[in-house]
Amino acid sequence: MKNLTVYYGTPKQGILPAFFSECLDITDPVFTFDRFMEGIDLRKYLSKLPAHELGRIRYNPVNMLKTVLFGFMDEGCISLRKLEDNCKVNIRYKYLMDGKRPSYRTFGYFINTVLMNQAESLFYEITQEIITKEHVDLDHIYIDGSKFEANANKYSWVWKKGTEKSRFRLFAKISVLLEEINEMLSCSGLKAEINSEYAPEYLELILSQLHEIWNLDEERFVHGRGHHKSPEQRNYEKLKAYLQKLKEYGKKLSICGENRNSYSKTDHSATFMRIKRDYMGNDQLLPAYNVQVGIADEYIAVLDVNQYRSDMDCFVPLLEKFYEHHGIYPKYPVADAGYGSFNNYLYCSEHGMEACMKFPMFFKETTDKKYHEDPFRAVNFKTTADGTLICPNGKKFKFVYRKNIQGNQYGRQEEIYECEDCNGCPYAERCKKTPHNRRISLNRELTKVHADVIGRLTDTRGFLLRRNRAIQAEGTFGVMKHDREYDRIVRRGMDSVKMEVFLVSIGFNLYKYHRKQQVHMDMAA
Repeated sequence: MKNLTVYYGTPKQGILPAFFSECLDITDPVFTFDRFMEGIDLRKYLSKLPAHELGRIRYNPVNMLKTVLFGFMDEGCISLRKLEDNCKVNIRYKYLMDGKRPSYRTFGYFINTVLMNQAESLFYEITQEIITKEHVDLDHIYIDGSKFEANANKYSWVWKKGTEKSRFRLFAKISVLLEEINEMLSCSGLKAEINSEYAPEYLELILSQLHEIWNLDEERFVHGRGHHKSPEQRNYEKLKAYLQKLKEYGKKLSICGENRNSYSKTDHSATFMRIKRDYMGNDQLLPAYNVQVGIADEYIAVLDVNQYRSDMDCFVPLLEKFYEHHGIYPKYPVADAGYGSFNNYLYCSEHGMEACMKFPMFFKETTDKKYHEDPFRAVNFKTTADGTLICPNGKKFKFVYRKNIQGNQYGRQEEIYECEDCNGCPYAERCKKTPHNRRISLNRELTKVHADVIGRLTDTRGFLLRRNRAIQAEGTFGVMKHDREYDRIVRRGMDSVKMEVFLVSIGFNLYKYHRKQQVHMDMAA
């Protein structure tokens, strides 16, 4: 006879212990994270949370903040829905949240409320704690930048030069229209002033005066087929349309600002930049942000998000941030040729730093002996005791004038020299490209700086610094983009983008910290 006993239990019941920590190994990253966070006062970042008096009991904000930070440590860049799902099924997140399961909307509200303007402060406090515990060397900073594609439409943008050209064409149309209006007002003795450029306020004044002079009533204006507009209505509406277009151009130019040449229509903070899209180095013009990092002992010691297309303009702001948060300047800022400008070299000299940045022609100067020793280069011309330059044919170069170096912030100038006579010179084909006497531009300060940089980077220490920069700085972006799968900005707007990048960087530093702690434990065992 069959056993008819009914079992109401299942084999899966009673497996989970009373404490989530019992399910985790002692070397689990969540324990490393939790122990580290004991040294950080997280409650001071929760002051922006609104008072909670009614409704359900809110989730523990400290646990919420820990869960968010651990999510970025664990995943690289974690989505809100993934956070919600992990709190339901992942023991690590259950441990941090004490078994509570907030929704993705709750996490989103928490992040936007607490971390929007405090992510940077939190990043530097966590980084400073790591620097203290790991005895990080801040004298050597390895600098690199990478462009991250923005969350914006890549086919719609505003080009600054195109906008300026369109605005000047509009100025010409306004001038033609004002001339026609002046002809209509000739009998009244009034006249609108014709200029090469116009301000919106000036056109608004003209419109208000025309409204009174012509006694216009916009409600009685005729529109559509079969209706004949009066000259007054036609010119008034045309000037009003020009005014709206002029305001639109002005708004676009103000969004671009002085330092940008474009912006995306769907994310005004994103600038169109050249980004490498495949392994062949092919690039595309895409909306992006320029993320700059300074690496010290594999940790991100300083971070900045810029709208500049060139890394050269990002060097000074990055080091100023470094000084702001660490109180010192690095002794050896190491960077590639994208940062090697005269301004940056002078900036390093003024602040007691030894510039370890290559310049664009560094590789050719150090590897191409023929180019380096070329006698027809201006820097290789012989110089007499009184400073006169002598070409290979023995002709003197006389000083012509000085001109300001474009974009230089220190008022530096370069000197222009001209050969006294190039007629009949046997080296003319090799020396110059025009039929006139050869002219050269010379910046003796820059030449001396380049020589110092070559001497500094070609010795043993310089070789090790360059090699280490390639490993640490470029390796950081490699881990961030490929290993941790963060290669595209998710949020829009500069404030939101900065918050996101700082959270990702916090996660990266904590991830590195855990990996190094594991190495120490393995060595101790």
